[in-house]
Amino acid sequence: MIRSLHRWFGLIAAALLTVIALSGTALSVFPASEGLTIPVAQDISVAELAARIQSAEPSVEQIRRAPSGRITAYYFEGDQPASSIIDPATGTPVGSADTSAVERWLTNLHRSLLLDDSGRLIAAGGAGAMLALTLSGLFLLARRAGGWRSILKPAKGTGDVRLHAVISRLALPGLLLSSLTALWMTAATYDILPEGAGVPPFPSEVSGATGVQVASITVLQETPVDTLRSLSFPAAADATDAFTLKTDAGQGYIDQGNGDLLAWKASNWVDRLTDFLTMLHTGRGIAWLGLFLGVSALAVPVMSWTGLAVWFRGRGVKKGRSVPAGEADIIVLVGSEGGTTWGFAETLRKSLCEQGMRVHVGPMSGFDPARWPMAQRLILLAATYGDGEAPASAQGFLERFRRTPVKRGPSLAVLGFGDRSFPAYCGFAADVARLAEERGWVALLPYDTVDRQSPQDFARWGRDLAETLGLAFELNHLPTRPKTWELSLISRRDYGASVQATTVILRFALPKMSFWQRLTGNAFPQFEAGDLVGILPEGSQVPRFYSLASSTKDGFVEICVRKQPGGLCSGQLTALEPGQTVTAFVRSNPRFRPAHSGKPVILIGAGTGIGPLAGFARANKAHQPMYLYFGTRHPESDALYAEELSDWKEDGRLAGVSTAFSRTANPAYVQDILREDAARIGKLIAAGSQILVCGGRDMAAGVAAALSDILMPQGVSLATLKLEGRYAEDVY
Repeated sequence: MIRSLHRWFGLIAAALLTVIALSGTALSVFPASEGLTIPVAQDISVAELAARIQSAEPSVEQIRRAPSGRITAYYFEGDQPASSIIDPATGTPVGSADTSAVERWLTNLHRSLLLDDSGRLIAAGGAGAMLALTLSGLFLLARRAGGWRSILKPAKGTGDVRLHAVISRLALPGLLLSSLTALWMTAATYDILPEGAGVPPFPSEVSGATGVQVASITVLQETPVDTLRSLSFPAAADATDAFTLKTDAGQGYIDQGNGDLLAWKASNWVDRLTDFLTMLHTGRGIAWLGLFLGVSALAVPVMSWTGLAVWFRGRGVKKGRSVPAGEADIIVLVGSEGGTTWGFAETLRKSLCEQGMRVHVGPMSGFDPARWPMAQRLILLAATYGDGEAPASAQGFLERFRRTPVKRGPSLAVLGFGDRSFPAYCGFAADVARLAEERGWVALLPYDTVDRQSPQDFARWGRDLAETLGLAFELNHLPTRPKTWELSLISRRDYGASVQATTVILRFALPKMSFWQRLTGNAFPQFEAGDLVGILPEGSQVPRFYSLASSTKDGFVEICVRKQPGGLCSGQLTALEPGQTVTAFVRSNPRFRPAHSGKPVILIGAGTGIGPLAGFARANKAHQPMYLYFGTRHPESDALYAEELSDWKEDGRLAGVSTAFSRTANPAYVQDILREDAARIGKLIAAGSQILVCGGRDMAAGVAAALSDILMPQGVSLATLKLEGRYAEDVY
């Protein structure tokens, strides 16, 4: 429901909100400009200010002070009314007080869309839509992150989806404040709020005298200029008139004959809150806040664009008929890192629906039995990330699963997805199954696994499920091929021939994309160093993944490849010549990248594992402290990125570079140079450093052992660093 609310409010109100937001951004510049140009405020009383102005302009009728501190006087030049900005130090005019035509037009556009009262109501509707979008977006962000505690963790997803989430996080505070204050101001305009203190009744009796010197009026002498809103002078020929004074505290009338205060009414909380919220919304008096809100408003067209792109792209996907969770009798929850497990979930859903079941499919991060009153079965399809960790769409699941009381409810089946060649095969799914047993969940099926996305394994498990449910269906899963692009090689650098370890650094051009492809979200996705590129070798439908050594900002796709004996993909890649192409796609890997915390980063790699680490260093233009430990065979044969590493160290992108060579007179491995540098590594970890490791599994195991030995005296373990998001591996 929240997702539908967010989507449709966004789609319907996108154009309106863009106009309001952009005009608001433009208006936010004026308070800042005003703050830089108005004369310096004076620590004087209203009496002194009024006397100075009256001396310079004897016909002055009114003095106003804006929240920014700008003093404006209204008077006559001959028989023509005039207004000027006043220098409070002298009381003399220093510039015109007229609002520029541009600011006036922008204000009318922002407040009423140039349509007077009807436009004001439409603009108010826009503020209401913005409030609904920010609140629903906040709930969706929390749900996507796996709970409120994880909402500040790095955003998941790729391309427009990730950009939408990242921009939303940054802009939400400003947009929430803008929409709330706008709605309050609208309510004040249309007298919907509780009544304020109002204006005191004009005094029934005055002295009838005139001519009191404004500088001698006690009330004005006791009123600081900083609190002044306005001071109106009495009509010169009317002895029954009086001074009208308005301040932050209230307003009242002063006798023009003797200076006595005739009437006064203090402001109440409605007046004070309205004034405060108006100041927050306009930024007048708090120019920095105005600029912050203006920058936040700039996010609206970006979010409208990315939201439309995601929706437009989603229309091209055949919609499943996943029923709402509250109406489903089978709940299927998915934990997936790259997205392929969702395809298995869809195959399962279709098969069950054909049997008349009502099935809801959602992410494991949305685990909430309270929302499934009708559910009889719960099926968890859980992939594993890295070394037995939870995938992106299952963040926070184990903790929530452990906390949730086990009541009489749905029976449970856990199916793990993984790769048997990895030591922690289906480690996360196994943890879930183990915890389910410990917590006393009723088993629908014994725990089972699917190796390397095997349709056969899935079909075998499906037959067991069908038998248990007393149904007749077969899970015929056909993997969906990811959208691919042709990448053309533009350069290659060769290493390792003399040590029988052919290695190449391949650089591909980014595909050229049309405006329509960008508009509809079909452009080559944005990527960062450390993300993965899937290469589909000729003669195979199974992709091979390589860590990217470049980002979109670099303008090319770069990978580092070593030829493997009998390797189909590595053989084709290492034989590739400039001008030739490969079929590829990009997969996000947000867990393996430096945190932008400003704290040190320890980069550890060997062989082709230098690829993403080189990409991190290349992108480190902010000079975040990065220390590279790199192992390779020989300095004369396979010193990958040697020139770049030297340049990056010299220009500060790398704070340190330590290299180990295993085929020299004094052979050493990367774990050896880590032990030699144990003191510095210990200090870096104590300073909050993050560790990123890339390379072969054996190297990673050696590195982990060395680091454990180094950190043990400090009472720090790699497990702790992993939990804190400070240790990540990309191993193969």
